[in-house]
Amino acid sequence: MAAPSALYSRFLASSGVSTDSRQPQNGTLFVALNGPSFRGLDFAPQALAKGARFAVVDDAELAAQSPDRYTYAPDPLVALQELAREHRRQFTGPVLAVTGSNGKTTTKELLHAVLSRRYRVQYTRGNLNNHIGVPLTLLSIQPQEHEVAIVEMGANHQGEIALLCGIAEPTHGLITNIGKAHLEGFGGTEGVARGKGELWQYLAAHEGTAFVNTADAKVMERAQVVAQQITYPGLADTYPAELLSAAPHVVLRLFDGTPVEAQINGGYNFLNLAAAAAVGAHFGVPADDIAAALAGYAPTNNRSQLVRTEHNELVLDAYNANPSSMAAALASFAGRPGALSSKMVILGDMFELGPESAAEHHALGEQLASYGFGSVVLCGAEIAAARRPGFHHFPTKAEAAAWLAHNTPQSQQILVKGSRGMGLETLVELL
Repeated sequence: MAAPSALYSRFLASSGVSTDSRQPQNGTLFVALNGPSFRGLDFAPQALAKGARFAVVDDAELAAQSPDRYTYAPDPLVALQELAREHRRQFTGPVLAVTGSNGKTTTKELLHAVLSRRYRVQYTRGNLNNHIGVPLTLLSIQPQEHEVAIVEMGANHQGEIALLCGIAEPTHGLITNIGKAHLEGFGGTEGVARGKGELWQYLAAHEGTAFVNTADAKVMERAQVVAQQITYPGLADTYPAELLSAAPHVVLRLFDGTPVEAQINGGYNFLNLAAAAAVGAHFGVPADDIAAALAGYAPTNNRSQLVRTEHNELVLDAYNANPSSMAAALASFAGRPGALSSKMVILGDMFELGPESAAEHHALGEQLASYGFGSVVLCGAEIAAARRPGFHHFPTKAEAAAWLAHNTPQSQQILVKGSRGMGLETLVELL
């Protein structure tokens, strides 16, 4: 094994890594990352004063003057990524990368619930799934303690998943699905497929194992390059699963015949549950433990949450939205028990669609009109393209909130969904 780098030695002598000088430091290695409107170097003294043990900065002169406190790196972000790769290489357990257009965070949480039944697992916390978050996740692994690592990978342009794979060096991978997300950055749907498929390309080149969702044709097509495949959820697949019911919660039958009633709603979540079951089975988690983990998982963070207010029942799915996830959510909501006339949808803009935004929002309007929901409330500038007779449209969330305050729904099922930047979950108090 190669001798550790000087920076890695300092990492080992620290309590962990920090990139935010506002947080408690307590012996951390502070990496002074630069942003579009600030230089991280300016915050390094503050981090050291708050208890950081060392700081990584892009000022060679400062590092030379105080070598006991500062380490020089021409680009602190690259240094962070290379440090994470060096640390990952000290870990001998499986590293499972999870990406996809929709459902990757929910799937990651389900995977953690299942694999934790047998292993000590480190996994991506929150939404730390980008070029900064992935290194921070890797650096939180304790090689002598953890046995499995789950690394969520997000991307909004081609080449990003390849970059993250080059840092995390996954042994296993899972693409939840390939759909219409971040079309602007990826350059259209084919660009999305190529970008997500970078995970399969990495696994193919490094003799890794792919967990392949055979219900998604694009995932299957891209996976052909990977020799080692575990498939789900079809009856002819490695680990079959069957959707028994989608409402009010998802009920599925596992590969061994065990029925599971999850606490998560929406038929689209069946595939996320089936993915976690397949991964768990592959890694030897007993079927009854898999079933218990899936049944015990309760969604949070505005993802497919079932919320009961004083007056209504809400399906709160306001964490994010794109054409694929919006279509799936609407179909699932329409299929819930109850008359369509007693169902209300509150939808916000779908961001990052680029030149296809108007067409995709117009198509959303066609979908909405076909269902015949009792009430439709649209919020945002871009979603104006979805307006149809009888729909309520408000350019801003504030205007939508004012209308809801004077037109409070009663005894309704309500779907709330929009892109993260819309923050539609703040409307819940009016429902």
